[in-house]
Amino acid sequence: MKKTQHVVKHQDGWAIKGAGNSKATKVTPTQGEAIKVAVGIAKNQHSEVVIHGRDGKIRDKDSYGNDPKTIKDTKH
Repeated sequence: MKKTQHVVKHQDGWAIKGAGNSKATKVTPTQGEAIKVAVGIAKNQHSEVVIHGRDGKIRDKDSYGNDPKTIKDTKH
C-alpha cells in the first residue's frame, strides 16, 4: 500500500509517519535526517513525502511515484 510519508516535529526530534498512522515509523534528531529516511521510503513505495515545519504547516512536498507531469524536479 502506498502511503504518503510525513516528516513532523516530535518531542524527541523529528518523526516520519505514514499517512493515517498514529505511531512514527522512525524518529531522528534532525529534520534533515528525517527527510532522507522519508525520501528513501517514498522512493521504495513510489509515494509522496510531505515536510512539515515546526509549526505543523506544510513547507514542502515531493512525489516519487508515477507523476503524470512532464516537468522535471530540480530540487532533489
